[in-house]
Amino acid sequence: MREGSLDAPTRHPIEWQNPDFLDSAKIEEEMRRVFDICHGCRRCFNLCESFPRLFDLIDNSATGELDSVGSDAFPAVVEACTLCDMCFMTKCPYVPPHSFNLDFPHLMLRYRAAEAAQGKTQFTARQLARTDRNGTLAAPVAPVANWVSATGNRLTRPAMEKIAGIDRRAELPKFNSRTFVMADRREPGTVNAQAPAFGKRKVALYATCFTNYNRPQTGMAARRVLNHLGVETKVAYPACCGMPFLEQADLKRVASQAEKVSAALVPLIDQGYDIVALTASCGLMLKFEWPLILPGHEGVKRLAQSTFDIDEYVVDVAKKNGLPTGLKPIEGGVSVHLACHARAQNMGPKAAEMLKLLPDTQVDVIERCSGHGGTFGVLKPTFDAAMKVGRPAARTALAQTHKHVVSDCPLAAKHLKQSMRTLDATSKPSDVAHPIELMALAYGLSE
Repeated sequence: MREGSLDAPTRHPIEWQNPDFLDSAKIEEEMRRVFDICHGCRRCFNLCESFPRLFDLIDNSATGELDSVGSDAFPAVVEACTLCDMCFMTKCPYVPPHSFNLDFPHLMLRYRAAEAAQGKTQFTARQLARTDRNGTLAAPVAPVANWVSATGNRLTRPAMEKIAGIDRRAELPKFNSRTFVMADRREPGTVNAQAPAFGKRKVALYATCFTNYNRPQTGMAARRVLNHLGVETKVAYPACCGMPFLEQADLKRVASQAEKVSAALVPLIDQGYDIVALTASCGLMLKFEWPLILPGHEGVKRLAQSTFDIDEYVVDVAKKNGLPTGLKPIEGGVSVHLACHARAQNMGPKAAEMLKLLPDTQVDVIERCSGHGGTFGVLKPTFDAAMKVGRPAARTALAQTHKHVVSDCPLAAKHLKQSMRTLDATSKPSDVAHPIELMALAYGLSE
């Protein structure tokens, strides 16, 4: 048996419909097997909070081994896993095809699924996961919703913390009265007929819930850039990708979202459109997680093969077709945070590669987790842990002293900037969230 593996990691489908998947005894047996391997390796000690919590439990036990750690201590380890996949993708030498067959994130997902099947889920987390409902309700009253959620609101935020368990210090996404879908309809795009890619590419922009309801300027920047590159675009948003439901281990709901979204997007693929996701987490879902949850679904398979991250797509156009002239430098330099869900797509640092196309612009990379992790960075029990996980990335961003801090995940960018301000109150990174917004700025397509 080999000590470790140099083979590329491969993942097995998630057998969520197998009765054994939710069997508590079998889950505990597998957790003890995996935790014991992790205890003997410890390469992941600095990735997130799950592993330090696990190793502390073992080290402080009666025997210093896993056999003296009670199963009632395991929920603390599960709670700290944000399903970022970095242990699987970048650290663990025992993932498949190694015979140890270790997949820590999906084991945490299985544990949560069993807990959810027993009704052991947090009400607030379940409600936050319903992004389409929340966005639809908040958009018409966006100014009021944003006032209520503002961290400086001493009237509402303490009440939200007490009633809903949302930490009063956590910066929450703002809602927009005009969604990306609405903005696209009101401002028709014009494709640049002089660009090298003109007439050669068509893209359906999968809006994603965050871009649609919270940051439509990211979507408009992406559309303007692609149009300027000569790419025909249309906006499509049938529903959320289900990543928030995956976090809650509601796999049936994720499968339902996959079926709904793929049914809407596959006909566009038949018409010659590539699918471009505007948020890293959504790209990961369409490319990798959905095929593991619905491995026999032909529509999901086709969608996975036709989906690109927005940064990845721009780089592909640059390489295969060429870019129109006119790119200007971005003053102040850029710190590019490579979001965990972008790294887990195994496509390389496309955000940094794209921004390095800009002339005379200093671009530096941050390859550490921002700590956000969805509700992990929002809820009271885990907010401090999320800030702790993101602190090294924030320190790196401060050390780079650039004006712009961007991330493939706009929520990660928001959390990272909050961490920077916590460490240094004088830090004032720009409001730009996504790398594609800087591309639009460099082409003079936005302010």
